[in-house]
Amino acid sequence: MRIHHFETRILLPASPAHVFPFFADAANLERITPPELSFRILTELPIAMAEGTLIDYKLRLFGVPFRWKTRIRKWAPPRCFVDEQIRGPYRLWVHTHTFEPRPQGTLMTDRVRYALPLYPLGEMGAPAIHRLIQWIFWYRARALVGLIPEVGPPSDGVSAPGGHGGA
Repeated sequence: MRIHHFETRILLPASPAHVFPFFADAANLERITPPELSFRILTELPIAMAEGTLIDYKLRLFGVPFRWKTRIRKWAPPRCFVDEQIRGPYRLWVHTHTFEPRPQGTLMTDRVRYALPLYPLGEMGAPAIHRLIQWIFWYRARALVGLIPEVGPPSDGVSAPGGHGGA
């Protein structure tokens, strides 16, 4: 199994105590996910977030519907939280969200460790999956501009890729 890494940062113009509640509300995930993925939360809302919380979703990837289940592995408001895939398209998916105070607001960092299914055959799709993940986080950064005033541009080179593969 090969582990891949993705990281992106964005500067948000408010304190972590102000920004964290937006990301702690699971319903907001639908608001910052590209509509092309037909992403829907299946778990009844509102979801009480804590370590061990399970969340079920459904989405479409390249037109193929599937379900995804995550567990909150770590919950430390307003500094960080970690969600991990329990069931879904990846062999491994661990997403760490950190919120660091800065003089101009909050530096939010997303770090994803993931492994593709069907190793080693699945590795042939690694470049396309990386571009897909890049596109999703680019979309999220752009969506946040409309949801949190004066959001700064992403700082890791997440920019509009030349195209997208289609979570």
